[in-house]
Amino acid sequence: MTEAAQRHVAGVDEVGRGPLAGPVVAAAVILPQDYACPGLTDSKKLSARRREALDVQIRADALAWSLGRAEAAEIDTLNIHRATLLAMQRAVAGLALAPAHLLVDGRFTPEGPWTAEAIVGGDGSVAAISAASIIAKVARDGWLGELHGDYPEYGFDRHSGYPTVAHREALERLGPCPQHRRSFGPVARAIAAREQEAGA
Repeated sequence: MTEAAQRHVAGVDEVGRGPLAGPVVAAAVILPQDYACPGLTDSKKLSARRREALDVQIRADALAWSLGRAEAAEIDTLNIHRATLLAMQRAVAGLALAPAHLLVDGRFTPEGPWTAEAIVGGDGSVAAISAASIIAKVARDGWLGELHGDYPEYGFDRHSGYPTVAHREALERLGPCPQHRRSFGPVARAIAAREQEAGA
């Protein structure tokens, strides 16, 4: 069977549902059949250095890979669930090879001209999903590093937008930057507090 005749299957995963700032990022990856890569697993279980090394290898070895993202403003408009599915749709649509089937980490799948299967824990058990998890994580961390350059006072290079104590304290002290998700509770409360102070 030629490569063009194969029924391509893409692994899909996202990163960034929980942060208070920045995009939610999804990746879609089509790996060669019977692909083997030592250490391929859920990106959260890997060190940053190992993730970055695997990211380079996966991009080189994959038949196709693509990233998709939904921005903070889209998350506020759509809600995080719908924005995550939108990011997944964008990632799959960007693949150079159109997949016939998706293997998606979690409980939900994006709609499109494909069949799809949701696999809870798939980022630790399915190679293509693990690969997507790694690519998405490395890409999002890179973008949050750029965001740190624009807004260093929030410490995005350390927490990637997640609601750490330091991040919440900076948010309360400074208010949100343009990349904060205003529909998320800690950000909304910080805005309300500043508005109350201004009106006092």
